[in-house]
Amino acid sequence: MMTRILIIGYGNPIRGDDAIGPLVADQLSQCALPPGVKVIARHILTAELIAEFAELEQVIFLDAAINGIPGTVQCQCVTAEVFPPVVLGHFQTPTELLAWCAALYGRTPQAWLITAVGAEFNYMHYQLSPQAQAAVNPMIAEVMALLNK
Repeated sequence: MMTRILIIGYGNPIRGDDAIGPLVADQLSQCALPPGVKVIARHILTAELIAEFAELEQVIFLDAAINGIPGTVQCQCVTAEVFPPVVLGHFQTPTELLAWCAALYGRTPQAWLITAVGAEFNYMHYQLSPQAQAAVNPMIAEVMALLNK
């Protein structure tokens, strides 16, 4: 089956709560998801994702946030930057990847960013703070709500 929706959890797995994106992606990959949904975990977002985006209907990004009340989960629509960055670097933001997709392929998928505000970003190797751990299930619920729209 062709992938229609891509879920990408990204973040540094050895920086405490920054690992929440990949950890949530790992948990989602164990769930019964609708056909056409693919889940991946990445350390960073890189340019090779752009070609895959051009074929998608929707992409859902999962990441940690640093500003706000720890444990708070937010879901927001993400759109492409008006112009792609001049240089494709070793890592990109969701808006930069979408801008490059629009520039190269003339289209972008609908995109969402689900974040959880972290409390601890020290080197702790895949160990979430209690606040971030409490945000895992709400992040999964946000993804499921988007998939059921």
